[in-house]
Amino acid sequence: MSTPTTRTYDEVAVGEELPPLDIPVTRSLIVATALASRDYQDVHHDPELARARGSKDIFMNILTSNGLVDRYITGWAGPAAALRSIRIRLGAPNHPGDTMVLTGTVTAKADEDGDADGCVEIAVRGTNSLGAHVTGSVAVRLPRSPKEVGAR
Repeated sequence: MSTPTTRTYDEVAVGEELPPLDIPVTRSLIVATALASRDYQDVHHDPELARARGSKDIFMNILTSNGLVDRYITGWAGPAAALRSIRIRLGAPNHPGDTMVLTGTVTAKADEDGDADGCVEIAVRGTNSLGAHVTGSVAVRLPRSPKEVGAR
């Protein structure tokens, strides 16, 4: 098994598109992640109660969506990267049987000294058959050089 590589700040360019990530939205994923995040709302595990509340079926909770965005960005950035912030907004629900496709684009780089040094801003979007499920931005600090990768 090979060691995952970490992107460095200098090799990332504004406008770079991240490879898409398809996430099959299964009933098990929705229920298990809601329970793992201690979200016992019936709309995340009981189809009949979800329908009674106006939904066509159970749907994914925001903590799962947030975690999937985290996974998407850290999978692209690598193990020496450090997430600084995730700012997301939910739209169309993720129902079982659909697929959410996460995409991202690098929108900014911070070259100044201080806390933001080496940070890259990425616009993220997760869409399904109903439209945009999640939109937002993520700031991630990347190492400046391959030597810095080994120091973390």
